[in-house]
Amino acid sequence: MADHVYLTPEELSERYRGAVSVDTLRNWRSLRVGPSFVKVGKSVLYSIVELDRWDKGNIVTCATNRFRVPTGTEND
Repeated sequence: MADHVYLTPEELSERYRGAVSVDTLRNWRSLRVGPSFVKVGKSVLYSIVELDRWDKGNIVTCATNRFRVPTGTEND
């Protein structure tokens, strides 16, 4: 069985390139929104497996061929 890897809130913020701050994660936890977490004593940890699942649930699917992007090689 593979070991679970966990991230701290600071590491999770880095994972999302700072787009989600540690303070935002704290607010989300208090509201019970955002990614699932584990609390061990005073430590808050986020499972990579759960984060991957949460990411997949937040994928925004875009319509294909909705807009035509000119390539500059076509003769109209």
